[in-house]
Amino acid sequence: MWGEILWFIIGLVIGFALGFFLARHFMQKYLKKNPPINEKMIEVMMSSMGRKPSKKQVNQVMQQMNRYM
Repeated sequence: MWGEILWFIIGLVIGFALGFFLARHFMQKYLKKNPPINEKMIEVMMSSMGRKPSKKQVNQVMQQMNRYM
């Protein structure tokens, strides 16, 4: 009786851990393939604030965003 409960709990823990790491891996892969923001979006955002961004400024913003992802 106690052995069955113990195996059930161990199976749940392993299942949750495996599911977590698999979901994390696939999410990271998806976000790397389809980033949530790109250079064009940054250019549009800066242009809407009334300034024409240079390529250097756009690259700096992209580097800052990639650092925190």
